[in-house]
Amino acid sequence: QVQVVESGGGSVQAGDSLRLSCSVTGRTFSMGWFRQAPGKEREFVAAIVWNIGSTSYSDAVKGRFTISDDSAKNTVFLQMTSLKPEDTAVYYCAARLHRGLFAHPRNYDYWGQGTQVTVSS
Repeated sequence: QVQVVESGGGSVQAGDSLRLSCSVTGRTFSMGWFRQAPGKEREFVAAIVWNIGSTSYSDAVKGRFTISDDSAKNTVFLQMTSLKPEDTAVYYCAARLHRGLFAHPRNYDYWGQGTQVTVSS
């Protein structure tokens, strides 16, 4: 059974940085970060294939966010820099049972409960 648990959310000021962590139990091949702001659909943020280093980012975060993995700890990170108020959302980590970088939520098999990130101006 795969379990996904996010941590590291919080309230910060615009321009600050924050690192989210996603701890995974069970075997998975790819991971993704998504976010959902109030009244909006869940949107893709970043994805990574374990141990290969292949990554993908949405245009909204490219150059500001970095996804990485520590396979020894079964943990994926999302380093967020130069945060903007529009980055405010609940951030979800998702696990995929097959290798690949996908931006649509339907391509992921397991989800965490989410962690709130609030960026104030």
